Amino acid sequence: MDWGLKNRLSRIIRPDGRTVMLAVDHGYFLGPTSGLEDAAKTIKPILSYADALMPTRGILRASVDASTDTPIVLRVSGGNSILDEDLSFEGITVAMEDAMRLNVSAVALSIYVGSPNQKKTLLNLTRLVDEGQRYGIPVLAVTAVGKNMGRDSRYLALACRIAAELGAHFVKTYYCEGFEKVVKTCPVPLVMAGGKKLPEMEALELTHNAIKRGAAGVDMGRNIFQSESPVAMIQAVRAVVHDNATPREAYDLFNSLKVSRKSPGKPKLKAVSASKEELGRH
Repeated sequence: MDWGLKNRLSRIIRPDGRTVMLAVDHGYFLGPTSGLEDAAKTIKPILSYADALMPTRGILRASVDASTDTPIVLRVSGGNSILDEDLSFEGITVAMEDAMRLNVSAVALSIYVGSPNQKKTLLNLTRLVDEGQRYGIPVLAVTAVGKNMGRDSRYLALACRIAAELGAHFVKTYYCEGFEKVVKTCPVPLVMAGGKKLPEMEALELTHNAIKRGAAGVDMGRNIFQSESPVAMIQAVRAVVHDNATPREAYDLFNSLKVSRKSPGKPKLKAVSASKEELGRH
């Protein structure tokens, strides 16, 4: 890697080899997701605790303080919505020049291995990697899954390895039984996707299991910003990722921080509802 590309990636994956990313890009296909109706209000109190923020360019420009030191991993794929029968029909939605204008540390797009649009999304990845190499911008490949694709170790190892073979600098994928196989067969860092909202203790156990089995970190969204206390939750996740805290230690920290700090009020705006199946795809 060139120095600039390595430097940008090192801002996301910290010197201990780990990262806590905060995903707030859900609206690109889900619309005003619960907890992100007022994105600026949600992001502001938790941004400083994240090693990196993953937004769309619209949310970045409209809802994120430009003085932040938190690195940006910019979502640059889209073109679909929850109204689509096939979520895999995505394209690149942001030019690399605009990503440069936004001073991002990395760009991210989804790949849909095994979908009807597999070839298109994989070629999107190769195009983005070429442009990333040209400008010194790392690329995160997100192994998205649809309703006809599983989340077992065989499938995720296949998708992650293909992403790495095509040049992705790091990969976001789901936790599964046999996760260590997925990690072992992928030559670039793996970041675990948070997935659907879980009770706080379960989310911390999920984080611990992923780190224990080799993940470089997590990219959590709903399990942080939909928590009853997002500020406490992101600090508890950090304790697991960066301080090797056990789930119980992290949960005790969450509870102590929760009672010592008044949590932000819940947004009053009504979100667009999505089915459990639709939410489970992201």
